[in-house]
Amino acid sequence: QVQLVASGGGLVQPGGSLRLSCAASGFSFSMYDMSWYRRVPGKERELVAGITSTSVGGRSNYAASVKGRFTISRDNAKNTVYLQMNSLKPEDTAVYFCHAEFARASYWGQGTQVTVSS
Repeated sequence: QVQLVASGGGLVQPGGSLRLSCAASGFSFSMYDMSWYRRVPGKERELVAGITSTSVGGRSNYAASVKGRFTISRDNAKNTVYLQMNSLKPEDTAVYFCHAEFARASYWGQGTQVTVSS
């Protein structure tokens, strides 16, 4: 049974930091490209950051709005992908989802709420 369990969201003040985690099970995690998306009510889902499988270099990419503030990483031994979020802004408020993709397989986690507010 495939599972992607996201955690680490919460309420943080502007300028603060959070680290999201997404624990995967039920598939060969190391083979999958992993991504974080976010969704704000009334807006399109947005790709925040992605990291390729280690077999193709573990390369990362970021949305322009988060580049330099967010860092995606993966630990294949723990089947977990992380999103370190620094210098958070109110506009980062959203539900964050992790996503796994390999060939035609695509899996989504349940989402974790991040709220940036004073």
